[in-house]
Amino acid sequence: MTHVAKRVLVVEDNELNLKLFCDLLRAHGFVAEPVRDGREAVARARALTPDLIIMDIQMPHVTGYELILELMADDELRAIPVMAVTAYAGRDDEDRIRAAGARSYVSKPISLARFMDAVNALL
Repeated sequence: MTHVAKRVLVVEDNELNLKLFCDLLRAHGFVAEPVRDGREAVARARALTPDLIIMDIQMPHVTGYELILELMADDELRAIPVMAVTAYAGRDDEDRIRAAGARSYVSKPISLARFMDAVNALL
């Protein structure tokens, strides 16, 4: 039986964070697919059917919150767990993002260990 690497779609407009998250995932044996522009996220999710979507909440053009709602409204995509990552962690924010459908919620600045714990908990 061959081990198939889990695919993770990383939606993050900040170049440094995107590279950091993807490098970290790859170092742990995941296949990381970067998406810089949130407007491409849902189409990329459809094309790739990833095992996990890591979603930045604060992005230009379209927010991660809106994208989570869009993913959850799609019969084929709603089963994919979403891990929300955000710099603004108010209690209300977290409740709203979880209510939208995110399975987990991690605030920045993010410790690498916590990031990987959150990823592994969902996979």
